[in-house]
Amino acid sequence: MSKLTHLDDTGSAHMVDISAKADTAREALAEGSIQMSAETLTAIKEGRAKKGDVLAVARIAGIMAAKKTSDLIPLCHPIALSSVSVDFDLREDRICVTACARTTGPTGVEMEALTAASVALLTLYDMAKALDRAMVITGVRLLAKSGGRSGNWRSGDWRAEP
Repeated sequence: MSKLTHLDDTGSAHMVDISAKADTAREALAEGSIQMSAETLTAIKEGRAKKGDVLAVARIAGIMAAKKTSDLIPLCHPIALSSVSVDFDLREDRICVTACARTTGPTGVEMEALTAASVALLTLYDMAKALDRAMVITGVRLLAKSGGRSGNWRSGDWRAEP
């Protein structure tokens, strides 16, 4: 296993110095899903949730969260994001969330994409919990990233480019 970059030689946590790194175009794609009852999913599809447009609020929450990642994750650098998207795929028993973050800079946007997906999922739960408290959030993971010194990476079961 390679050395952990956020620990110094004494084992103390520190923020990685990225001042010498070149700016490159970077992109990351993350996903997760929330399983729910058919009734809850139907109510969301039909816009019948008491709190309003569940998907619109979750999309905005995910985008806002990506922009605040460095406030939430202690050693993340603040990043000027050029784009964040949050998309939904409504399936038979779940809503799948895909979040994409982009920037041009000296560090990647994996944490921003993961944060966007996670907060969008949490918001879906919050917006629909009156209908179904047994919803389950699963599978939050990085699907792909591009840019930077380490180049491109894709999950073994992901086939599309970020």
